[in-house]
Amino acid sequence: MNRSADPLEKLVVNVDGGARGNPGPAAIAAVVQGPGGEVLEERGERIGRTTNNVAEYRALLLGIERAAALGASELELVGDSELIVRQVKGEYKVKNAAMRELHAEVGRALEEFDRWSIRHVLREQNAEADRLVNEALDT
Repeated sequence: MNRSADPLEKLVVNVDGGARGNPGPAAIAAVVQGPGGEVLEERGERIGRTTNNVAEYRALLLGIERAAALGASELELVGDSELIVRQVKGEYKVKNAAMRELHAEVGRALEEFDRWSIRHVLREQNAEADRLVNEALDT
């Protein structure tokens, strides 16, 4: 992994993915915050037609990618999909074959960090990422 010469300690990344219809038009978002809570980057983008769960995994991958690009050595992921959070933590099995591949991709991406964690929050506590998903879908 290419880290900057002066890596950031811990970044907190709120992620969200959603589809209108399931499957339907989908978008993903990530909001990256520095150690002091300052927003370093926010990104939302359409990803075509897919399911909510695929969008949630793609959002995780976007958040991980952005944190790595900013040189994070530690990462805290925050999302409002309890299913995806529990799957990444290893608390739930991933039964769907397509989801297993995305789950494995997330696992490989997380290996690049010295430490990482993931936690579930209510949608209201993930408002910025949710807003970015909706803005991307509305454009």
